[in-house]
Amino acid sequence: MKTYTITVNGNVYDVTVEEGEGAEVAAAPAPKAAAAPKAAPKAAPAPKAAPAAGGAAGSVKVTASVPGKVLSLEAKVGDAVKRGQNLIILEAMKMEIPVVAPQDGTVASMDVAVGQSVENGDVLASLN
Repeated sequence: MKTYTITVNGNVYDVTVEEGEGAEVAAAPAPKAAAAPKAAPKAAPAPKAAPAAGGAAGSVKVTASVPGKVLSLEAKVGDAVKRGQNLIILEAMKMEIPVVAPQDGTVASMDVAVGQSVENGDVLASLN
């Protein structure tokens, strides 16, 4: 924990900073002010559903590994794809990021369109 004295617009503040993930910052006009209570930890993300048994439609979900924009669709619904084959190209930080098939299969759905913005973890397509 580190304490700093900071002046903002002529006002003097003593600031205490905790280091590490999820750190809290407490600002007080007087040096003996109580620190702010820590926020409750964030809940863990919900576990992803297991793929459906028996090759149900769209049993394998293909998700975005980075936030970005859909640059192109390299496969269409009904195409047979091999493991590692490009399905979608995302643009992130001016780089082209291929999204590949995690296994051999048939494209069951393409859940995005060219130009659409996606977030990390969004479902982009599904395979049978």
